[in-house]
Amino acid sequence: MNSLDASAAANYGGDEAGLICGFLFGADGIGRPLGSAAAAQWLEGGMQASGFAWLHFNLAHVSAERWLARHAGLSPDFFEMLHDGIYSTRIERVEDALNAVINDVHFDFELDASDISTLWISVDRRLVLTARRNPLRSTDRLRTAIGRGESIRSTADLLERLMRTQADVLVGIVRAATARVDKIEDQLLASRLNTKRSRLGGLRRVLVRLQRLLAPEPAALFRLLQNPPAWMVAGDVQELRAATEEFSVVLRDMQALQERIKLLQEEIAASVNEDNNRSLFVLTIVTVLALPINILAGLFGMNVGGIPLAEDKDGFWILVAVVLGFTVIAGWITLRRHRKDRS
Repeated sequence: MNSLDASAAANYGGDEAGLICGFLFGADGIGRPLGSAAAAQWLEGGMQASGFAWLHFNLAHVSAERWLARHAGLSPDFFEMLHDGIYSTRIERVEDALNAVINDVHFDFELDASDISTLWISVDRRLVLTARRNPLRSTDRLRTAIGRGESIRSTADLLERLMRTQADVLVGIVRAATARVDKIEDQLLASRLNTKRSRLGGLRRVLVRLQRLLAPEPAALFRLLQNPPAWMVAGDVQELRAATEEFSVVLRDMQALQERIKLLQEEIAASVNEDNNRSLFVLTIVTVLALPINILAGLFGMNVGGIPLAEDKDGFWILVAVVLGFTVIAGWITLRRHRKDRS
């Protein structure tokens, strides 16, 4: 582990200002670590400051929002977005900046519907600011890549990389979910299924929630791509459009996987119903076959006079023959009706 990774691991929850990680990018596009104090000085430098920066904050830290309000120069719309309770994925233009809401999965995501959280983003020509309340996979992957020396050419490029990284995370989720569904489907085809419908239902709920939260709002995205900020060049707009198309492909894969899970749930329900019907039929046969002997036993068990065959030495065997006759007839009628219903 290098010094940058060790520092990131030590301050994963944020420093005294809630800054998880910060990078200052120069003309070569290489990110250099930036602490909250140095970031405040860089932001106060105004237009004289060179390069651009990425600051990633932990909103669970009590000082994070206060530091942002004091030093980052963000629009009121960003702070309103933090508390409006609307978590759908969207990118909106606010004057000469972009505000975005992106939903991602927790760092230790285990295909649970509760392991989905939100990342808030503000982007202008010189600053990319991201904020979250739970550790997220996409931002962790991006900062690891930057720590390894990956070059970022602009703030728009950083936003596009962040969206592509999130799309890669979603691809991984879809692959993991597909592997689970494939295994269940193989078990079902081999008649060795031991998976309950509730587990499939939980997996389906995760995919539905991911699709609902991750699908970008088309109207806001269309307005942005048609009227981007002046600092975004044509190449950046095209890359952003390509990143959103990757999202669309992943979301279509999610929808197809949901349909597969739905069909599997229906197949499992049909299999369970068939087993229940088979058990009920066996119980019905047993009840029908036992009915004649139960009736005769009840009649001959009455402690009254005049019971037939009481004095006949062959009375027992005569009653056995009568019971067997009625049992055979009742069984034949039941089986005949069952075959007729199945045909």
